[in-house]
Amino acid sequence: MLIPKKVKHRKWHKGRRRNAGVATTKVELAFGTYGLKALDYSWITARQIEAARRTITKFLKKGGKFWIRIFPDKPITAHGNENSMGGGKGAVDHYVAIVKPGTIIFEVEGISKEIAVQAVKLAGYKLPTRVAFVSKDLYE
Repeated sequence: MLIPKKVKHRKWHKGRRRNAGVATTKVELAFGTYGLKALDYSWITARQIEAARRTITKFLKKGGKFWIRIFPDKPITAHGNENSMGGGKGAVDHYVAIVKPGTIIFEVEGISKEIAVQAVKLAGYKLPTRVAFVSKDLYE
């Protein structure tokens, strides 16, 4: 799974989602011909990214090339169950990628459009947000 090699701060504040807005980076296809775009704001865990990655690579078999455009760099802490209040913040449990509406999550290239649509659709089922299929010909 994806985790940062080195972090400046081990634990982060949770942050508030005040008018999250839309994405300003990673909004257009940069590497591939087809992609998967997020339509909602969400936190996508490293496990969910890995599950979607496995689905796409399994579906592509040997053909095509594949890129992951997001990286889980936000640490999420958790306390064990039945712990009393206090005692400080819990240990880092997992990492998430913060995804805003319009962010391209995955890109694929070197396969037909029909196969790309199927692969991306299957990967979308693994993610906690609504997603849409995008292609280069939509931008041109």
